[in-house]
Amino acid sequence: MSLSDQQTVRLRPEIVALPAYRQGRTADAAAFKLSSNENPFDPLPGVIEAVQAETAFNRYPDATALALREKLAERFGLKADEVHIGSGSVALLAQLILAAAGPGDEVIYSWRSFEAYPSLVTVSGATSVQVPNRADHGHDLPEMAAAITDRTRVVIVCTPNNPTGSIVTRDEFDAFMAVVPRDLLVILDEAYIEFVTDADAVTGPTLLARYPNLVVLRTFSKAYGLAGLRVGYALGPVPILDAARATAIPLSVTAQAATAAIASLERSNELMERVRSISARRDALWQDLIDQGWDIPKPHGNFIWLPTGEVTAEVAERLGAAGLIVRPFHPEGIRISIGEEQAMHDLRRISQEIAEAVPAATAARRLSSATDAPTRRLSSATDAPALRVDDSTATSARRLSSATDAPALRVDDSTATSARRLS
Repeated sequence: MSLSDQQTVRLRPEIVALPAYRQGRTADAAAFKLSSNENPFDPLPGVIEAVQAETAFNRYPDATALALREKLAERFGLKADEVHIGSGSVALLAQLILAAAGPGDEVIYSWRSFEAYPSLVTVSGATSVQVPNRADHGHDLPEMAAAITDRTRVVIVCTPNNPTGSIVTRDEFDAFMAVVPRDLLVILDEAYIEFVTDADAVTGPTLLARYPNLVVLRTFSKAYGLAGLRVGYALGPVPILDAARATAIPLSVTAQAATAAIASLERSNELMERVRSISARRDALWQDLIDQGWDIPKPHGNFIWLPTGEVTAEVAERLGAAGLIVRPFHPEGIRISIGEEQAMHDLRRISQEIAEAVPAATAARRLSSATDAPTRRLSSATDAPALRVDDSTATSARRLSSATDAPALRVDDSTATSARRLS
């Protein structure tokens, strides 16, 4: 009898049923990895040297990463205690959810958004409330506000939204915060904020003094190119961050990660030049895809979104065969990271061929006229497959409980509210 055949211990059924986080596929030497939103540029030499000099592996790191917190506090005009460091912004998000929500509570977020959100909420024992994205793939903040109940403990706003790339504007966010209860934690997930070039986009740190229930999350994984070292930060009120610190796994941020982050901040001008290059590459690619007939949202992160719907798997396979490893989210769409110039060139070539073969019922194409049938330009209106609603309910937000059947996302028809509750 093998170990796996023996009777197991009693575990939380909702955790056993929970699918593990799936990382973007790796690529072999002959392909380009465009599946994890990584920075295609190598780390700066000065950053590499700073990490290589951090050789005291036999010693524990500073548990609070004080030197890094002080550096960030100076940059944003905050106190060091108003900065919290974690092993990536997703770790900080987990800490904040654990600090604020538990069994019987609810966490609201837009969907589709970052795929870790449902799992983090389930682990806390709380219930997910998923509010469908708008037709343009952005957050529907009025609907998110309408989904707030007495059980709501956390609202997550992701801008630019991963994986659709849409932003929340400053005016939209201010209008949202005006109706949110002051005792409700709002988390502004800005993992891709450095790639944003739209002047109307919300920027979290400037709003902290106005909203005492706001926490801003950022990371060094994307723009700063430190994905392999796992370091991110939270900005916000001390009582909220102290609660998050209480839930954190001690000593999870290594000295090497903190040192690399400090060295990167000291070289911001060089790094931001790279970011501007990626943003320009993104905008040029988006315009070329639009010219090919694709109907895709304007991107604001370091990736683009193809709402390929039911043909998502087939399109991803076609791209993979061309040496482009992308991130499919069946049956909604495909996220493609902005990578090397050669990868973008290859993508333009194969995307033209795919565009001509995408079915007319797919939201990724625009239908310009009846005579356009061969190139099938499609509208992303009512046939958008990004989030199909069960006709048995007329509600707009989905509530997912932490029960054992949570992954099945079954609709509870007993609710007549504007939010869809799934049990």
